[in-house]
Amino acid sequence: MLWLHYLKRLYSLDTLDTRFTTSSRTPQAPIDPARASSGEVGPTVSRQNGRSAASGAQPSRWATPEFYFYYLIFLVCVPLMFKAVYDVSKELYVVFVCLHSCPQVNGQVQDNSDDQYASFRDNIPFMFLLLLLHPLLRRAYSYVYSSATSSGVRPSTGANGGVSRSLVADVRLERRVSFDVGFAVIFLFALHGLSAFKVLSILCINFKLATRLPKAYVPAATWIFNIGILFANELCHGYPFAGVAAFFLPSSTSAASEKGSLSANWGSWLDSYGGLVPRWEILFNITVLRLISFNLDYYWSLNARDSSPNEKKQLDPSALSERDRVSIPAKPVDYSLRNYLAYALYSPLYLAGPILTFNDYISQQRYAAPSITTTRTTLYALRFLISLLAMELTLHYIYAVAISKSQPTWAVYTPFQLSMLAYFNLHIIWLKLLLPWRFFRLWALVDGVDPPENMVRCMSDNYSALAFWRGWHRSFNRWIVRYIYVPLGGSGGGVNSAGSHDAPTGWLGRLRAVANFLAVFTFVALWHDINLRLLLWGWLVTLFVLPEIVASLLFPRRAWAARPTAYRVLCGVGAVASILMMMAANLVGFAVGLDGLNGLVKGIVGGWAGWLFLAAAGAALFVGVQVMFEIREGEARKGIRLKC
Repeated sequence: MLWLHYLKRLYSLDTLDTRFTTSSRTPQAPIDPARASSGEVGPTVSRQNGRSAASGAQPSRWATPEFYFYYLIFLVCVPLMFKAVYDVSKELYVVFVCLHSCPQVNGQVQDNSDDQYASFRDNIPFMFLLLLLHPLLRRAYSYVYSSATSSGVRPSTGANGGVSRSLVADVRLERRVSFDVGFAVIFLFALHGLSAFKVLSILCINFKLATRLPKAYVPAATWIFNIGILFANELCHGYPFAGVAAFFLPSSTSAASEKGSLSANWGSWLDSYGGLVPRWEILFNITVLRLISFNLDYYWSLNARDSSPNEKKQLDPSALSERDRVSIPAKPVDYSLRNYLAYALYSPLYLAGPILTFNDYISQQRYAAPSITTTRTTLYALRFLISLLAMELTLHYIYAVAISKSQPTWAVYTPFQLSMLAYFNLHIIWLKLLLPWRFFRLWALVDGVDPPENMVRCMSDNYSALAFWRGWHRSFNRWIVRYIYVPLGGSGGGVNSAGSHDAPTGWLGRLRAVANFLAVFTFVALWHDINLRLLLWGWLVTLFVLPEIVASLLFPRRAWAARPTAYRVLCGVGAVASILMMMAANLVGFAVGLDGLNGLVKGIVGGWAGWLFLAAAGAALFVGVQVMFEIREGEARKGIRLKC
């Protein structure tokens, strides 16, 4: 059926991000989404993309009696899940003042109690206007630029063809980066007003650290400065001008008091021009990642200046693989202040990401990414709109966030209602993060830059703690691996001939991996926000990873090769426990906190009925896990291994 064909194309991995269906080592080439849809990634496309069917992939189970039974469980359980939390919302929403002034659909009030999503939702019309205006302004600038350089380079076809193509790429980089810098500065002042000078000052100091310090001091100085900035921004509340004026012009006498008052008024006057987002420090955390990326990419490039990696490997710079775009240093001349500002303040990704490394940004500005096509970008935009509609409908009928924020008496709810409130709370958190990330990535795609997709799978399609963090905020995960995890020693498995880390071997390797994991999640927690709740979340995540690592050592896959069904069932039991622990950690970090989680747990298992429900919920989760396993086996049969 035609509609089913288009639905498969819409929800194909290739539409989401070609990185999922193309090996990171395979040179980029245009891929037709019509051929690379989820139902059509056959052997031909797999070979083109550097993939082949994974060894050990199991035959399809979708049409087996076992899975027909699972379909029946889904048909019964999923509607009951929605009904449980809808009934609670319908009965109790009137007591929440935060709902009263919100818009309605068919008489249903919207839960607008999440400030983060409410801010995004209120600004959607303006952001869509910006998404349309920015590419149009770039086209106009490119037209003027091309007219001013009408005698520019044209690609030739003779022996010097390669040189001419390189010069054309340099012209493209010059044109795009010049526009990016100009637009970014205007955008920055519109967002933060006079506080834009604070942002620019921090950027300039970081640039000087990378380019003026002796090479050996650059990594340490980079980390100390940027982590210090995270703490300073938080503790000094963004350095208000009134506070700065009072610090430099303290008042001690009556005359000085009058002078200090004038200075405070002068500072307050400057603070009054704060732009659309006066609290710039809240959004600066994502910029810190780009500052570190530039400094370390520049530092590593100093070791590769004797020879060009492209020439050494005989690579075509216009068709580099995704891995090469990230790892191969840019030209020495590219590490300039102008390019650095264009990258750090790149407007489509400035507010929330996704995160692009400096090397990748320069490569895509010099050569257009073949993965960007009109069809794929249109389908991606449609997926964003569907996700936005899903969020709006959810908040109009399910008030899980408002209920959890009201600090209710959890004992008034049944165990089933409590578990569904927690579950849908996490789903709303997932959606509220997915929507900004996908919007800003869509803006970048329209602008001709292809950053990584942040959300690989639906929140409900995860069973492994380790795999979950590879797919959640994926661009941040990849940043962490490149700039923290690998420099710390990675998984402890050593470095192979390809320059990547092997899987950890033995208990010692696993312990080193856990230690590095703890260091990583401590940084991640502090990066998100400097508070105890998120620090507890980071440590809980590390703690809950331990059982999975121990289980993988005690029950290695190869030992069960002759009994795949038994191993699948065993893994399903372990996955249920992993899901419950992941839910607990994320509820602590992003929803109800430790006290709220304690109340939830007591409400669910406070009596025999709660334990009976927990057993039934575990059985339902086991069914869901088996479906998750089969989804990944289906991908493996097409040569796709996402590791999440």
